[in-house]
Amino acid sequence: MAYKQPIKPWSKIMKQIKAFIHHVRSASVVEALRDAGYRNITMLDVKGTLKPLSESEQDYSTDAGVVISEIRISLVCEDSQVDDVTSIIRTAGRIGPNISGWVYVSPIEQALPIGGPDNLIIR
Repeated sequence: MAYKQPIKPWSKIMKQIKAFIHHVRSASVVEALRDAGYRNITMLDVKGTLKPLSESEQDYSTDAGVVISEIRISLVCEDSQVDDVTSIIRTAGRIGPNISGWVYVSPIEQALPIGGPDNLIIR
């Protein structure tokens, strides 16, 4: 009979950071996060209602009216890293004196790896 190794959830308190920013700042934000040692960064093109930087940035949606193309940057970090990550995003993502986007922090209930030698399940 094969032994089933239990899967242990991530033992640290984790947070998910989501930032909605203008396209023109996405490369700077990702580079700053990477330079600080953060990995597993996800970027997704989304339509949103941030204030457009110019008329050329505006688009029209039948569902939402005037929208712009934004980037959603997501990553998961330890609770102790939240202030560092949000500060990097807010600094690198800023454009002028107006609001340049939003950063949201949410709790992660579990973080489980997919595969890897320590998480092999024998059936």
